[in-house]
Amino acid sequence: NRNKKSIAIDLHSAEGAAAARRLCATADVVAENFKPGTMGKYGLDYAALSQVNPRLIYASHKGFLPGPYDHRTALDEVVQMMGGLAYMTGRPGDPLRAGTSVNDIMGGLFGAIAVLGALIQRGISGRGMEIQSALYENNVFLMGQHMLQFAMTGKHPAPMPARDNPWAVYDVFTVKDGEQIFLAAVSDAQWRTFCEVLGFADLQAEPGLATNNQRVAQRPRLLAAIAERIAHRSAAELSAVMEKAGLPFAPIRRPEDLLEDEHLLATGGLADVRLPDGPKAGETVKTTLFPITLEGQRLGVRLHPPRLGEHSRELLQSAGFAGAEIDDLMTRAVVA
Repeated sequence: NRNKKSIAIDLHSAEGAAAARRLCATADVVAENFKPGTMGKYGLDYAALSQVNPRLIYASHKGFLPGPYDHRTALDEVVQMMGGLAYMTGRPGDPLRAGTSVNDIMGGLFGAIAVLGALIQRGISGRGMEIQSALYENNVFLMGQHMLQFAMTGKHPAPMPARDNPWAVYDVFTVKDGEQIFLAAVSDAQWRTFCEVLGFADLQAEPGLATNNQRVAQRPRLLAAIAERIAHRSAAELSAVMEKAGLPFAPIRRPEDLLEDEHLLATGGLADVRLPDGPKAGETVKTTLFPITLEGQRLGVRLHPPRLGEHSRELLQSAGFAGAEIDDLMTRAVVA
């Protein structure tokens, strides 16, 4: 929640809902992710708000777009399971949630893209609009490549751990001290370079391994041979060799390792934020920044994550509330 201001309003009270409507009357964008119908109960749906603010862009983030499923409760895990992602991620017969909240994150991104489009359209028409983004449809969009593969070939896509790999050397290897590293050679030219820099002259000279198709046919034997030959070498050493040769590689790292990543530190991909609450309230920790640049600059931290209601008075004043009015709302816990 960095770069945001926080206001706490009790929407269950008539005065709280009225205060929220007053704030929305001058807003460019309202974003919400309540269950369908919830905002309407408080007079905060698009139909009501657009009567007062016809230029409003209203972004609804839902589990499902309107249709047969829109009454269901959605979670990232729910839509990963029903949307094919868990099937494609885990081993056959063992569906597995992806290692991050893919749909929660990307659903918000798709919603933001729609808002940007709506803002441009408003510049043309002068009017706002309601846009919707949904977790399930987001997940299905991510499955598009596998759906298209089936439509074109009639072949059921295999889960990623069981897929037919188009390259022989394209795998994770366990090396010195139990570290792991991903190594790849995705062309015949890369295979020759791979053998040269790692000292595999015998494998390079073997006629039955000259082409990628030949190597794929012997993939189990080839991977076992490579694994045995590099087991005594460190991931750092192999990384240096592969990088110098221009070959694909990646050491296997944990999320906490990224906090010390030299590239992220050098390019400003991480920034310090102050925690607003919890057992470490007031402490500073590193977090990721939005992964883009504008004219070469990363989008940094302008405001630290706020405490709940930290800016209530400021935001109400900006909406035209008088000081006495704000005091009354706070005294009666309509606003905190």
